[in-house]
Amino acid sequence: MYDYLIVGAGLFGAVFAHEMRAREKRCLVIDRRSHIGGNCHTKRVADIDVHSYGAHIFHTDDGPVWDYVNRFAEFNRYTNSPIANYKGEIYNLPFNMNTFHALWGVRTPREAKEKIESQRLYTAEPQNLEEQALSLVGGDIYEKLIKGYTEKQWGRKCSELPAFIIKRLPLRFTYDNNYFNDRFQGVPIGGYTPIFEKLLAGCELRLNTPFDREKHEKAAKRIVYTGAIDEYFDFCLGALEYRSLRFESETLDTENHQGNAVVNYTSADVPYTRIIEHKHFAFGTQPVTVISREYPRERKAGDEPYYPVNDARNNALYARYRALADREANVLFGGRLGLYRYFDMWRVIKDALACAEREIG
Repeated sequence: MYDYLIVGAGLFGAVFAHEMRAREKRCLVIDRRSHIGGNCHTKRVADIDVHSYGAHIFHTDDGPVWDYVNRFAEFNRYTNSPIANYKGEIYNLPFNMNTFHALWGVRTPREAKEKIESQRLYTAEPQNLEEQALSLVGGDIYEKLIKGYTEKQWGRKCSELPAFIIKRLPLRFTYDNNYFNDRFQGVPIGGYTPIFEKLLAGCELRLNTPFDREKHEKAAKRIVYTGAIDEYFDFCLGALEYRSLRFESETLDTENHQGNAVVNYTSADVPYTRIIEHKHFAFGTQPVTVISREYPRERKAGDEPYYPVNDARNNALYARYRALADREANVLFGGRLGLYRYFDMWRVIKDALACAEREIG
């Protein structure tokens, strides 16, 4: 008998397990995958730390969370500054004065604001994402930097997507390519996997072990479940929708393939949304490089669920599952799958720490 059975060796589960283990609780951690770390997992390929499930740049404005994660790793000074490739034209992201200069040749914030204002197509109540984007930034930015990328990401035309997906679009009238505004930012030296090894030290770990409700519910006094909430209830109310991703990685016999860690491909004629060149997260100088092309797709059976489709129908369905979850006296649901929300890494850590504190209290 364990004090806690923790389903999922990702960020929420690992942080919770660490906190409970520090209080001398007996923890069994299981994961259906063959590795720890969930989607934060990194592996060494050609002496390069490869982000197995897409780019993970840690960033936060929360000082205590930053201090916490620095207990388990030293972070480098990597700053996320992605670029967009639209039919061979290169633009800086997020939308800033470098972007506006490349689009229109403007040099001052005033000129950029006037250009955007002249292109905005105001709609009192935008009915879809396309109308929302055009009312926020106008035609040029929408056509070159939003439309194709978004339609690939969600698998539907922008005119068919709900407006709330882009409630706002960040427009920066400075020459600043830093994607995040947070005070703290970086990538762990040596990758993310060593962090999870430290978090899970002292816990019993079983990989390649799917959760079996009938089998596992008697293994511990309490269960912490970080898998998909609809799967826990055997999809009794129906399946929640997710977007998934497919990665196509290769090692190239060249020192530098694209000159940046993240390059978004925003035109519809390119089937992938971006290329990640992993060595640039660590300022690598290896003689070879590893790249990963990212292909969004609708999630099907067997696919990893990545992005919840938080539209009205799915949110209503989640609320019904949440009501069922609230009746599970000895089960705690957490993480992006357990709560059907996309979270940044810092938020998952903060939530896991708060959950642990409530348990201790």
